[in-house]
Amino acid sequence: MSNLVRLIGRRLLALPVMVLGVTFLVFVVMSLSSVDPARMALGESASHDALENYRIAHHLNDPLLVRYGDYLMGLFKGDLGQSFTGVSISDWVATAFPITLQLTFIGLIVAVVFSTILGIIAALYRDRWPDQVIRVLSIAFLATPSFWLALLLIQWLGDIPGGAAMFPAVVTKWIHFSDDAGGYIHQIFLPAVALAIPVIGSLTRVVRTAMVEELDKDYVRTAIGAGIPKPIVVGRNVLRNALITPITVLGLRVGYLMGGAVVIEMIFNIQGMGQLIFQGITRGDVNVVQGVTLTVALAFILINIVVDMLYVLVNPRIRSV
Repeated sequence: MSNLVRLIGRRLLALPVMVLGVTFLVFVVMSLSSVDPARMALGESASHDALENYRIAHHLNDPLLVRYGDYLMGLFKGDLGQSFTGVSISDWVATAFPITLQLTFIGLIVAVVFSTILGIIAALYRDRWPDQVIRVLSIAFLATPSFWLALLLIQWLGDIPGGAAMFPAVVTKWIHFSDDAGGYIHQIFLPAVALAIPVIGSLTRVVRTAMVEELDKDYVRTAIGAGIPKPIVVGRNVLRNALITPITVLGLRVGYLMGGAVVIEMIFNIQGMGQLIFQGITRGDVNVVQGVTLTVALAFILINIVVDMLYVLVNPRIRSV
């Protein structure tokens, strides 16, 4: 147990360093933008004196490190700054980010469930027709862009002319699960499927390879030869050991899903982080783009830290290092 605590402690100690690095990188990159926040806030007709007064009032003329220090102090208080219209970015993110997070994790659950089932079936029927069919499907899924699949799903199943009208093509108002569970699932089904399909393709291959390697080990042949039914050996031992490898790549897939969710939200008009960053870009609001980018980046780091600790918990060999 002491080794486990030490390994988890290392990852937690690395967290502040990674967070600091990400905040600095995002701040510096956004500071290089050619967009003038004063001009965007006051308009093209603003006088030189008005622009200069705005820059002084908002500390835009301060050195980069001074501005970064002020921004960092604000982050510690949960303040992401203000848009050029004076609205708190933290309030916008607090509304939009949970929606993006829900879409990401529902897509992840769908991907994990289906890829695990398909990967196990492919491994158990190695080089036979179920394996060949699943291999073709996984390659097709992996090669399918989420945004293109989203458009096809809207065309086939959406409530548009020519579609099956089974699901909404556009989310006009976000329905919370606590208010209407059926309406919630109805609105998020197509976006989640479009997001999950490419990940199912990649994870299925990972699960299949890990299962095949585990099935070829001596302890499996020994257990089956001793008379233990194969389903019990697979369920109790092979599956648990084989899933260690997919967990290592799960964190990267979460990052892909979160990035894909931003695009999918724009297609389905979901008012999440995708819409927020799109509005920030079209309006030239650097602070909004910076706040959204930083929030997504920090969430990606935290999720990967959790995945790393989960990997340590499920892998006994790591605990003994």
